[in-house]
Amino acid sequence: MGFMKSRRDAIFVVAQWLATGMFPERMIPDGPDHAFVTDLVYTTVRHYRMLDWVVRQLVQKMPKGEAQAALLVGACQVLLMPDVANYAAVNETVEAAKQTHAVTAKLVNAVLRTLLRKKETLLADLAKTSIGIRFSHPDALVTRWIERFGVDETVALCKWDNSPADVYLAYPPGAPEPFVKAPAGKRIETLPGYAEGGFIVQDPATAGAVRLMDVKPGMKVLDAGAAPGGKTIQLAWRMGQPEAGSGQALVAVDLYEDRLATLRANLKRVRQEWVTVRQVDLTGDLNAALGALGPFDRILFDAPCSNTGVLRRRPDARWRWTTKRMKRLAETQYAILEKLAGLVAPNGKLVYSTCSLEHDENRRQITLFRKAHPEWVCSGVEERIPSRSGTDGAFACVLERS
Repeated sequence: MGFMKSRRDAIFVVAQWLATGMFPERMIPDGPDHAFVTDLVYTTVRHYRMLDWVVRQLVQKMPKGEAQAALLVGACQVLLMPDVANYAAVNETVEAAKQTHAVTAKLVNAVLRTLLRKKETLLADLAKTSIGIRFSHPDALVTRWIERFGVDETVALCKWDNSPADVYLAYPPGAPEPFVKAPAGKRIETLPGYAEGGFIVQDPATAGAVRLMDVKPGMKVLDAGAAPGGKTIQLAWRMGQPEAGSGQALVAVDLYEDRLATLRANLKRVRQEWVTVRQVDLTGDLNAALGALGPFDRILFDAPCSNTGVLRRRPDARWRWTTKRMKRLAETQYAILEKLAGLVAPNGKLVYSTCSLEHDENRRQITLFRKAHPEWVCSGVEERIPSRSGTDGAFACVLERS
């Protein structure tokens, strides 16, 4: 029953994702098979375009709803999960499909058994398709990357995005190693030091923005777009507990209350509850929302972006990527950047940060801002491309008034 139920849960999540575009991680239920269900859902979503292509070679017409999801989940196990035996991939997925309809189960059984017979031929045909199909990325994004990086590095980036994301533990300043890869197969909550707040989960790519912030005790600091709190905690560690009368403050703001709840919980676990947390819409009146708390010696603007540097961690984000959406995001980023600049104290610094690889969201924003505000200079840049750095993709630039 357990094995069938895990497939059933995965099919339901994938069906909901296909229908609504909801974030898959928010729909995966807790339970003893949570890790397997998560792996199955993420792998299916990550390789959706390739799996869709394969299944379409085996059906006259792609079904909708849970039938489509069951076919994709089954094909995912057969093609991409070598640790799952073929008989289990087929039989348990068919049993799960019976919960939808007997006709659905019959279709899933026939298609998956045909896939097993024709697997090598289908893989040979798949190898002749486009990069976008083979490596499950939107064509428009692949085209952009080829123009910038060339074919070989674009393929390397796509392969990186399709690999399971490593989990890193980040430790406070002064630790022997600032970032350590978490042991495989271990729940983070069970690792030594977790309950005591000895580490956080964070990719090394985030270090650039924190380094450029150059925070010191006694400063007033704003972390704009702070949740879930990794960079906030890194800043708090570097500032230390505030001394009475020092005027020190670290204000962490974000838009969504559920994300702020996660931020507060993370701050509590690492014993940094002195940080001020506020729910703020960065597209609104920031002077009214934050003016009384400023001006700030340092502002970190972790901008909402297209996430193209972290597609292996957010496998569904690639399917939301369009040139139009990226340009809308860029407009929002620039508008907020201009507002935040007005909250920087004399001799202060503003760090603009994204987890995007796209120039439209990174260097172009800095160029446009400096053209409109020539009194600001860029005094440092950190950029990471996953195919070169072996980390998540990230961009950060520190701006100062000249």
